[in-house]
Amino acid sequence: MSTINFAEKDATDDFEDVGHSDSAREMMEKYHIGEIDSSSVPAKRKYTPPQQAVNSPEDTGSAAKILQFLVPMLILGIAFAFRYFSKKEE
Repeated sequence: MSTINFAEKDATDDFEDVGHSDSAREMMEKYHIGEIDSSSVPAKRKYTPPQQAVNSPEDTGSAAKILQFLVPMLILGIAFAFRYFSKKEE
């Protein structure tokens, strides 16, 4: 298991559950910074997603549906016109 799974939390119990060797315990002492005073830790905030605007059903994509039809038709018309006028000149 990756050490990233234990980020931002006390991993003492997880360290003990794995059954590390004595050399790992000695190495841990080198990286041990200190103890956390739990009374100074701020309370975690619950994430609340931002409110989204509610669209009326008749406005939901009517312009998008029209554009989805008209834009390909416009491209197709331009392609046919280009082909037609380029053959005339030859």
